[in-house]
Amino acid sequence: MTAALAAVTVNLLGAVEHPELGDSPYRVDADGVPYVPVGDGGIVLGVDLGDSVFAAQADHAAPGACLVHQSEAARHALTLYACIGNAARVRTGAAAGATGAVLGKRGEDGRVIAGFRADDLARLRPGDQVSVRSRGQGCRPGWLPPACAVMNIDPDLLTALPVSATHVAVRLELPARLAGNGLGRPAASWDLDLQVGRGDGVDLRLGDLVAISDIDARYNMGYRRDWVCVGIVVHGASPLPGHGPGITPILTGPRSEVAVRADPDGHVGLTAGLLKLQ
Repeated sequence: MTAALAAVTVNLLGAVEHPELGDSPYRVDADGVPYVPVGDGGIVLGVDLGDSVFAAQADHAAPGACLVHQSEAARHALTLYACIGNAARVRTGAAAGATGAVLGKRGEDGRVIAGFRADDLARLRPGDQVSVRSRGQGCRPGWLPPACAVMNIDPDLLTALPVSATHVAVRLELPARLAGNGLGRPAASWDLDLQVGRGDGVDLRLGDLVAISDIDARYNMGYRRDWVCVGIVVHGASPLPGHGPGITPILTGPRSEVAVRADPDGHVGLTAGLLKLQ
């Protein structure tokens, strides 16, 4: 084992996103039925860590507010540098002074998902400025085998999750054939959608740790036999073909180096209590 290097902290600035649509109000689901994509971006109320990913009639709904930046380059940097567990603080608007934490990130031009207490979230408005104290990208804990990589996670939070040199506890392990949107994209700034729906009998909750077999997520996420990717579920289901509940990757490596233990009934992943959002 090698000693872990100190993490670099970078202060970032984002703005609360307003949901955006094209010239049609509809998307089309796998059966060809149009639907309105409520909950895809912006500030989503009433969706919490621990909820089933199928609990809301929504599209990609995340438990908090999505942060963006008007500069494309700054937006990419915000999405890349921010890590799950990083501290967030509202700087402007009616919720100024409220504190929260990064819950995950999404692709589609780059979004950071920030969680806040319910009353603070309700006071947020699109355009409010939120600072993120980013820390963790590029860090390698001392116990990490050389072939493995950790990403998108605050080092302090990683030690509080069921992730260690001996095993990684997850809700479920799913096969690579269920991986959808996000394949071929950079793991450090995108999520990976899982193509599962309400009728598939898969019990997933926001904040769960999930393992995906035969996925290498060190760089651009893709199929690699006998590898595994572990991520945190950061947004809910979607009727859109190729989409579904999304995970932000936090750990990847050869199967021989990442001992995954599935516990469908007793698993506890990322919670509001762990992030002090209660």
